[in-house]
Amino acid sequence: MKQLGMQVEQIEDVEQVLIITPKGRYIFDAAEVSAMTMQGVTTFQIAGQHRFEAAVPAIPDDDVKLVMEQTNKPEEAARAALVEAKGDIAEAILKLSQP
Repeated sequence: MKQLGMQVEQIEDVEQVLIITPKGRYIFDAAEVSAMTMQGVTTFQIAGQHRFEAAVPAIPDDDVKLVMEQTNKPEEAARAALVEAKGDIAEAILKLSQP
């Protein structure tokens, strides 16, 4: 590979690799990571088991207040319903309004 101008380096003692996207985080614990450099561009290869943690949507305080007013529920319940509804106010209100 050196003859082709490619350098490969194994990165030792990797404890964790974290990839963050708008939908959530991919977490690789104790992954095997290689760095390959060719023509000045470095590419990383990650091998190992990963887990995915979905992102919790940011819930504006105004949305929480609106759900509280419409349902007569406390702030914690309104915020939890909005998180579960992924920020959909109407869905959160319907969820909290059901007996």
